[in-house]
Amino acid sequence: MSTLTEAPPPLAPPAPEPKPRKRRGRWTPYWLLLPGILWLVVFFALPMIYQASTSVQTGSLEEGYRVTWHFATYWDALTAYWPQFVRSVLYAGTATILCLLLGYPLAYLIAFRAGRWKNLIMILVIAPFFTSFLIRTLAWKTILADGGPVVGALNTLHVLDVTTWLGMTAGDRVLATPLAVVCGLTYNFLPFMILPLYTSLERIDGRLHEAAGDLYARPSTTFRKVTFPLSMPGVVSGTLLTFIPAAGDYVNADLLGSTDTRMVGNVIQAQFLRVLDYPTAAALSFILMAAILLMVTLYIRRSGTEDLV
Repeated sequence: MSTLTEAPPPLAPPAPEPKPRKRRGRWTPYWLLLPGILWLVVFFALPMIYQASTSVQTGSLEEGYRVTWHFATYWDALTAYWPQFVRSVLYAGTATILCLLLGYPLAYLIAFRAGRWKNLIMILVIAPFFTSFLIRTLAWKTILADGGPVVGALNTLHVLDVTTWLGMTAGDRVLATPLAVVCGLTYNFLPFMILPLYTSLERIDGRLHEAAGDLYARPSTTFRKVTFPLSMPGVVSGTLLTFIPAAGDYVNADLLGSTDTRMVGNVIQAQFLRVLDYPTAAALSFILMAAILLMVTLYIRRSGTEDLV
C-alpha cells in the first residue's frame, strides 16, 4: 500500500525552446525589386504626374504655362475631337478582329500541326520585328499603290465595289482610305496576337483532345467545347496587346491614310509638335487612356477569365 500511495518523482523541467534564428536575406527580394520600381517611378509615374499638371494649365508657349486647374480643357478637347476618338476605336477594333481571325488558325497550326516546322514558322511570325516599324508601314504604300497587282486583283474580284459601298475605299483607290489604315494596323500588330495565342494553345494537354475523341466528339465539337475555352487566356491577352497600341497609333494613319482617316494619335502628335498646345494634347492623352482602361476592364470582366498569358 505504501508503494501505491507514494508520490511519483518530479518531472524534469522542459528544455528551453531555441530562439528562432533571424532570417538572413529577407530583404533581398525587395532590393531586387528596387531597380524596377525606380524605373517605373522615373519613367512612368513622374511623366504621368507632369502630364496631369500640364492638362490643367493655361497660357501660351511665349508667355509660359501655369497651373490654374482649368478642367474645361478636357471637355473642349473631347467635343472638338470626338470623331477621331470614334474612328480610333473603330479602326483598332476592326484590326483586332482581323488579327484574331488570321492569327488563331496560324497559332493552332503551330501548336498542334507544325511538327518539325514549328521553329521555322515561329521565326517567320517574328520576322517583321527585325525591321523598323516605319519601314514595314512604308512597304504597304508600295503594296497598295494605285495600279499595282493588289489593287488590280481586288478590282477583278469586285472586292473594291463592296468596300466602297461600306465606305472603306474610294472607287479604285486603296491608299489614303480607311481600308489602307486597317491593313497597316492588322499587319503591324498581328504578331502580338499570334504569340499569346500560341502560348495558350501550347499549354493545352493533348490528352483532353484524345478524351473528347473517345467520347465520339466531332472535331468541331472538340474545338468548341475544349480547345477554344482553354485558349481564352491567349485570346484575351492577344486582343488586348493588339487593340491598346492600335487605338493610340498614328504612324499607319499618317503614312497610309489622309486627313479624313486621322486617328486620335495623330491629333495628339500634332498638338504636341506642330500646334504646341500642350494642355489640349495632355488632356487628349488622358481621355484616351481613361477610355481604353474602361473598355479593357469591361472586356476582361465579360471574358470570364483573369488568367492572362
